[in-house]
Amino acid sequence: MTDPDTVAAAIADADEVVALTGAGLSTASGIPDFRSEGGLWDEFDEQAFTLRRYRAQPDRFWADWLSLHDHFFDGEVAPNPAHDALARLEETGHLDALLTQNVDGLHGEAGSETVVHLHGTGTSATCPDCGASIAVEAARERVDAGAGAPACDCGGVYKPDTVLFGEQLPRTALQAARRRAETADVFLAAGSSLTVDPAALLPDSALRNGATLVVVNLDRTKYADRADHVAREPVEEFLPAVADRLLDGEHD
Repeated sequence: MTDPDTVAAAIADADEVVALTGAGLSTASGIPDFRSEGGLWDEFDEQAFTLRRYRAQPDRFWADWLSLHDHFFDGEVAPNPAHDALARLEETGHLDALLTQNVDGLHGEAGSETVVHLHGTGTSATCPDCGASIAVEAARERVDAGAGAPACDCGGVYKPDTVLFGEQLPRTALQAARRRAETADVFLAAGSSLTVDPAALLPDSALRNGATLVVVNLDRTKYADRADHVAREPVEEFLPAVADRLLDGEHD
């Protein structure tokens, strides 16, 4: 097990630092995850959120997707100290890219700017026919008005910008993530079980290219024996401690 001082020292010595975040950062903000016991897939049917159903039954798909969205964002959710710590590291030049599996948009709310959304985002929807984009709340207004699935002015049907079952990850995002993993000196995986491919393969790319791998996750991951540093600590405690050590050290 490692400590914040050790991770801060590794980041301080690195030319390029890349972070990958997963559901652990979201659950620390009160957002339920999908696959754990009591998670969203215990209440919702995964098969309701496939690309095929969006195309075949858009009205019913959108009704179910908005219900899922309401459960996902149940109550007021906001960035937690882990989000804030990563934003601080980016702002001060200690984090070069942030890759996330999360769709909640909290990294952006915290102030992170170099965010690569591997699984899309739950805050907007895009028309696949013309590329027009609207906020999810605007799509909701059209559904609530009895219009069924939200239709674009061009005649297409908006699709949530989350990646659906049966849909490939955004190619541009995945390519950017792989490039970042290959050039990182330190690769920090935080709050991710590292079980869902292809995001779970990114630490492999980093290791193959000589990066120092840091894993911060409450549960053991498949990289436990290969990572240089492992911290089985809450991300909302460990990451702020790393940022504090790193940034305080610059002012000593």
